[in-house]
Amino acid sequence: MTGHSVVAGTTCLLTAVAGGDVTGTDTDGFFADDCRHLSRLVLSVPGTVLRVLRRDTAGTVCVPDTGRHADAPYAIVRRREVSAGRLVESLELTGFAATGQTVELGYELAADFADQFELRSAGTFDKSDAVREVDDSGGRLSFSYARRGFRRGTFIDAEPPADVCADGLRWSVDLPPRGTVTLRITVTTTPPPDRTGGRVPGVFRDDLSRCVRQGLADLDALTMPAPGVPGAVLPAAGAPWFLTVFGRDSLLTSLFALHHRPELAAGTLRVLAATQGRSADASRVEEPGKIIHETRRGELATTGEVPYGRYYGTVDATPLFLMLLAAYHEVSGDDRLVTALEPAARAAVGWMLGPGGLSAGYLRYRTDHPGLVHHCWKDSADSIVFADGTAAAGPIAVAEAQGYAYRALTGTARLAARIWDDPAWSKTLSDTAAGLRDRFAIDFRLPDGFVALALDAAGTAVDAAASNAGHVLWCGLLDDDWAATVAARLADDEFFSGWGIRTLAAGQTPYHPLSYHRGGVWPHDTAITVAGLAATGYRAEAERIADGLLAAAAWTGDRLPEIMTGLAREPGGGPVPYPHSCSPQAWAAAAPLLLP
Repeated sequence: MTGHSVVAGTTCLLTAVAGGDVTGTDTDGFFADDCRHLSRLVLSVPGTVLRVLRRDTAGTVCVPDTGRHADAPYAIVRRREVSAGRLVESLELTGFAATGQTVELGYELAADFADQFELRSAGTFDKSDAVREVDDSGGRLSFSYARRGFRRGTFIDAEPPADVCADGLRWSVDLPPRGTVTLRITVTTTPPPDRTGGRVPGVFRDDLSRCVRQGLADLDALTMPAPGVPGAVLPAAGAPWFLTVFGRDSLLTSLFALHHRPELAAGTLRVLAATQGRSADASRVEEPGKIIHETRRGELATTGEVPYGRYYGTVDATPLFLMLLAAYHEVSGDDRLVTALEPAARAAVGWMLGPGGLSAGYLRYRTDHPGLVHHCWKDSADSIVFADGTAAAGPIAVAEAQGYAYRALTGTARLAARIWDDPAWSKTLSDTAAGLRDRFAIDFRLPDGFVALALDAAGTAVDAAASNAGHVLWCGLLDDDWAATVAARLADDEFFSGWGIRTLAAGQTPYHPLSYHRGGVWPHDTAITVAGLAATGYRAEAERIADGLLAAAAWTGDRLPEIMTGLAREPGGGPVPYPHSCSPQAWAAAAPLLLP
């Protein structure tokens, strides 16, 4: 994604590169809770073109473009601060003339209240029944929107007071000789969310330290309050499209950040237990004990025109919930929370062994439910394919979900014995994990020794060579000999682009370096593979891949993006960005925390 983003929890300002305006011609805007509250925010000086001299975190410096042969009479420094449901933008005008001058300037403003699903997809939605109002009375500009019970408002206040009209506001500024005047607008939205902050640890390798610091800063910006769970916080998945509760993303991010931000794990566990499936509802793929995929509060989700208001289309969030619960206890020793979440843990295991399908062999998902086709982390419709490009037919058992299930069972078995005083259940869970490991070694081992991407409905191994094998390695599901074969393959140049691990190894028919899940490089996916390699003794391979990932981060200010293309690294050149990558993005921000 081009442009610049500033994030605070579920609030995000996404602007164009030049000048920092919001034009609404693409996907830029001021967003809160999946809704675009400003689709136009353009600084305007009538009769004058502003030239941007500098744009960085300290602000945007611009001057009237007077050409090469005249000095600019004044400069404007434009600064922003984004907090939960709120944007404050200040303009600092400094005059350079020996006499006073009058400067006319203002903002062009508009709010279309577009839902993020409208902006992200090619789909169209009939919103002719929407009621839109603009109020420019009382010195304040207000935009309001209502449709089918969904209501939002955007309110703009100016300081000092400005002349307000339906499409913006304007000041006439008397700028004293060589003086400075500050103007300010405050944009607030309804309903307002909240956020919190955090700390920074010490890391000794310089490039890793820089990447960790940036990642933790991004996690702090993405930290959001837990809806309906007072005092809890958890990571939003990413800006600008995923600033909400995401089961899988919040769980993996919290797992990566466990030693640095344990409060994220505690909050994530509490929120996901509170939203755990209670009944069978096919319209949102809900089943008892199942952990949620995502929640949305935007218009289309509220009105039911997309199924994501409370959506359970994920096969892996439930075992990941159990993985995080066990890991959180190992790190924190928090018996109280683990005791309180025992019912949720038992329900999650019940889902895995029941509707999830584990008692019949493996965790599986159907591909004909509302919403997403695939319910694994590679959730694009074309992601689960054979090596010849043929799409796998569901119900599907993806490899990494079985790895997560193995760790979930073994971790929960420890809690059952140590905390919940249920040794019989602990043994049952351990035996179930051992049986899964034995079956997996038979059914998922390809003739060349690599791990199958999945099993299709007929139980046929989906033979595309994919990065999912790195997750299986990380989960400890492979015996030593098999792990050695898999580690060597993951570290070869078909997988390793020089920057990270491709989601699909190059050279296969379905591989495409610009594909979201069939060849792109995801830092979190790469970091999981690195952690798996290091944990199984392949440290040289792990460090080589980690070096590539840190080198990629150095090209983007030490911030890892959601995804890069799978194009190979070339001497002197940087990684080729993926055109629609979110940044900052939670599990990418947390990825450096897994590196050796």
